[in-house]
Amino acid sequence: MSITRPLPRLLAVLLLFAATLTTSQVLATTVAHADGCYTWGRTLSQSASGEDVRQLQIRVAGWPGYGAHLAIDGSFGPATKAAVQRFQSAYGLVSDGIAGPATYGKIYALQDDDCTPIHFTYAELDDGCGGSGFDGGTLSEAATRANALRAMWQLEALRHALGDQPLNISSGFRSIPCNRSVGGASNSEHLTGRAADLTGVHSFCTMAKEARNHGFGGIFGPGYPDHNDHTHVDIRTTNTWSAPNCGI
Repeated sequence: MSITRPLPRLLAVLLLFAATLTTSQVLATTVAHADGCYTWGRTLSQSASGEDVRQLQIRVAGWPGYGAHLAIDGSFGPATKAAVQRFQSAYGLVSDGIAGPATYGKIYALQDDDCTPIHFTYAELDDGCGGSGFDGGTLSEAATRANALRAMWQLEALRHALGDQPLNISSGFRSIPCNRSVGGASNSEHLTGRAADLTGVHSFCTMAKEARNHGFGGIFGPGYPDHNDHTHVDIRTTNTWSAPNCGI
């Protein structure tokens, strides 16, 4: 009779081992997917600070709310919580403002190995005169590239809010000679990597109106001089909006 007793124990051990193995495989898959870019190692909520918070802020900067802008400062305050909540809600997650595995999993699914969002590339944000890298503007190449990355994540938010239909960039970063050749303003945000001129399946007014919800400080569209064939958006942190034909 005692011969049958170890079997349930053995079965329990085997089931526990299988469950552990499965969990490990899932975690390994998640980490491997993120390792090409950035991997979060802890849950983040209000009062947290550090580089992991800053990396999170870059990716949720497109969800600050109407007319607002999220500081990329590495400090998880109320504004960051609200942006995380909007991001979570937009992607069907529990909207608690706490960045944990589900939130990171969605971010991992949305980004490529170079940290750009999956629907935009550095090449698209490159020189408006043919692409020559991010040097030759008014900032260092590194700073310009960092601005372009943030702009892309805000564009990803705008794209998602507009039904995940394409947003085409007709002009992004411009070097000083490029900007001069196309008649751009001497203080254009295109010189800093913060700007993109958009076309696509949506009307220019639709893009301009929705952009107000996604952290874009500069919005210029139909009715503004030389902006009847595109919508300009940029990530300056003060609001200058003008698209008179759109009611903006």
